[in-house]
Amino acid sequence: MPAKILNGTAIGAEIRNEVAAEVKTLAAKGWRPGLAVVLAGHNPASEIYVRSKVKACEELGIFSLKLTPPESVTTQELLHTIAELNVREDVDGILVQLPLPSQVDSKAVLLAVSPDKDVDGFHPVNVGRLSTQRPGLFPCTPSGVIEILQRSQIPIAGKHAVVLGRSDIVGKPMAMLLLNRDATVTVCHSKTPNIKEVTRQADILVAAIGRPGFVTRDMVKPGATVIDVGTSRITDRGEFNRLFAGNAKREQQFAEKGSTVAGDVHPEVEQVAGALTPVPGGVGPLTIAMLMANTLRACKMRRG
Repeated sequence: MPAKILNGTAIGAEIRNEVAAEVKTLAAKGWRPGLAVVLAGHNPASEIYVRSKVKACEELGIFSLKLTPPESVTTQELLHTIAELNVREDVDGILVQLPLPSQVDSKAVLLAVSPDKDVDGFHPVNVGRLSTQRPGLFPCTPSGVIEILQRSQIPIAGKHAVVLGRSDIVGKPMAMLLLNRDATVTVCHSKTPNIKEVTRQADILVAAIGRPGFVTRDMVKPGATVIDVGTSRITDRGEFNRLFAGNAKREQQFAEKGSTVAGDVHPEVEQVAGALTPVPGGVGPLTIAMLMANTLRACKMRRG
């Protein structure tokens, strides 16, 4: 029997509705959550992301502020911008869109964001809060994965969760969030030997390595829940055939656009998994929903 498909679009919409309702309640008390987005230079992918974040703010009643310093911006200028945003009363969340121009010290800029306004959850203070189970702001994508599992009634406590990937943005916080919910967690990466043997033990397998179709059916325990965090654009015909041969809908899309989006999980995994997030329409829609939820949370935490 094919896997149950976990609909991230529907779960993301549910979270957005809950945030919008709370924003309305806060507005009645004279508070309006505010999000500032800093977009330096002209990265087309970043511009699309930022547009969708600003649009989400508008839809949910959150105040948004978009700052667009030029490509030539210096580290010092950006640090000055962050310092101003840190003290602004109408700004609860600050998001620095990565990547920053090459001459900018990204680490210094991210570190300058006040931990209480760090809606990306990247600041070492928030990393510390996550690992010691204190209230804080935690990274949006892994937080979204937890929402998918909980809202789909998939038990976490006592289960063996395997996380593929150890990035600071997804892999590490993902492992910590699962650990904090009483899963037994194994983290795999490029230096892990016998990776297949490890992934086959997983009740919950989270793939976040950015390698299209890396997780094949022989890597998955029958009935496991598989969460696909990866998104790669496929433009090569050979790669397309490896993943989507015989998929009429994908064929049409590839013929029209010359590309399609694939996750880290091979489509054949649907035949063995118990539950699976699709790409697109799985984890992606949760990332912006959780950013909105973090902005609301930052507002509530700041105002007690």
